[in-house]
Amino acid sequence: MPEPGTTERLLPATILAFDYGLRQIGVAVGNSVLGTTQPLAVLRAKDGIPDWMAVEAIVREWRPDLLVVGDPLNMDGTLSELATRARKFGRRLHGRLGLPVTMTDERLSSYTAKGEQRERGHRGDYKAVPIDSYAAELILQTWLREHTATTD
Repeated sequence: MPEPGTTERLLPATILAFDYGLRQIGVAVGNSVLGTTQPLAVLRAKDGIPDWMAVEAIVREWRPDLLVVGDPLNMDGTLSELATRARKFGRRLHGRLGLPVTMTDERLSSYTAKGEQRERGHRGDYKAVPIDSYAAELILQTWLREHTATTD
């Protein structure tokens, strides 16, 4: 229960996050009530076009209230070519699934995910053992941090 004089933002309970890429799309799931996140899957994509049947299967299984897509902006905040395509992916998710979709800044998420996986003992080829779902988890954690604060 919020303190008197504050308001608590109502959040969607189940959230799926996507780390969009041209060859792979990482997926993570989280629960805003529990504050938990976990990497879920790496979906194949061909020149940025996902396997829509696989996307729809994950959405049917997890029944999210919200979809979060990482927005891979350039370091100076300008739109990259990949960001333009990620935003198109977000619009298509909304159009195909009818769920709310939001974009969130994901600069350095893949870089950070690789570093964290190295710390956990990952050695070798990231193509053989992709980190995209871990990057999606970082995107979701960032979104949750930005949206779970109470306001005055």
